[in-house]
Amino acid sequence: MSLARDMELLRQVPLLSEFPDEQLRLLAFSAENVTYRDGEVLFSAGERADAGLVVASGAITLELEDGSAKPVTFGPGSLVGETALLVETRRPARAVACGASEVIRIRRALFKRMLQEFPDIARRLFDVRAAEFRNTVGALSRVGNVLEQIDRESAELRESLRREAPED
Repeated sequence: MSLARDMELLRQVPLLSEFPDEQLRLLAFSAENVTYRDGEVLFSAGERADAGLVVASGAITLELEDGSAKPVTFGPGSLVGETALLVETRRPARAVACGASEVIRIRRALFKRMLQEFPDIARRLFDVRAAEFRNTVGALSRVGNVLEQIDRESAELRESLRREAPED
């Protein structure tokens, strides 16, 4: 894959979209391109996660090994394992190549080094994550309010039914 194509793919990833061209070029140059055959396992659930994978071609499916949730498939321009770029963690699911697939593997150590050497990028990422966190907290607060209302109404209904029930 060419450096220009890798940069364009990386630019599609929301986490990386704010990177200036110079830093994006450095990231693309330093990352590793890996090819997988159809059905090949990229990683298994529970493995140590030390990199994020940007799908360059083909598709990658994440599946829980116990089958308790529907598999999710990611196509070109998708980042699989974003959390692994930011913190030490374990893979929550198994990843399998759907057809011949290629990924750009970005090691956490490389990503952390980029953030250390270019603090303006780190600040932008922090600001984006903080905004996402605030939005999530706001959404959860609204859900909590609805659940509290349902709980109050259920308690009122139970009390009403208890009062109306004939005494034995």
